[in-house]
Amino acid sequence: MVNRSSLRMSATLLLAGQVLYILVTQFHTGGDANNHPAIFAAYAASGLWKAVHVGQFLCAALLLAGLVALPFAAGGGSERRRWAGRFGAVAAVIALALYAVLQAVDGIGNQEVDAAWAGAAGADKAARFASAETMRWLEWGVRSYLDYALGLALLLVAVALLGRGGVPRVIAVLMGLSGVAYLAQGWVVGAEGFSGTHTVLILVAWVFSVVWMAWLAAVAWRREPVRLR
Repeated sequence: MVNRSSLRMSATLLLAGQVLYILVTQFHTGGDANNHPAIFAAYAASGLWKAVHVGQFLCAALLLAGLVALPFAAGGGSERRRWAGRFGAVAAVIALALYAVLQAVDGIGNQEVDAAWAGAAGADKAARFASAETMRWLEWGVRSYLDYALGLALLLVAVALLGRGGVPRVIAVLMGLSGVAYLAQGWVVGAEGFSGTHTVLILVAWVFSVVWMAWLAAVAWRREPVRLR
């Protein structure tokens, strides 16, 4: 038997974390993220900047807690798939640690250096702008490896869920596709920053994630008992 209470908890955390993350992100200051003079000025002037990033971190923590719990809640499977689930859970913990670093760099560091640049004058302004770009490039690097860790976690947990009688196979497939989208994000942000391609990949990952998480929640909360095949 699948652990029903654990599966419900995992599915609820995943879906709530993802949906809330998308909602909170709508309050993030927008613009052409690779147009540094314009976007740095917008970031410096944002009154919600730090609050939005704290909210994003809390939502990501909910989501990743659900992902850590999922392979253990589903139970069963071959030894190889159980190990895939364990490694996936470890990768999800690493992703959360990287996300905390990302939000420290982006949610605090970015606005501080951007505000210092916006308020600088004369020869000091060029030096401040260079500092702001350095912080931005550090953000690219952390975001890239966060996406790699999250993509790997999703792929490993998807492998662990394949063949589990309590979870439809298509959920694992969609989870794996969301993992591939995150891996692609990691490559793109490391190569070209927050480009249009990166934005498209974010949306693709969100669509896949919301679909498989909602489906998993529906499976977890249905009344009839879930049995392994």
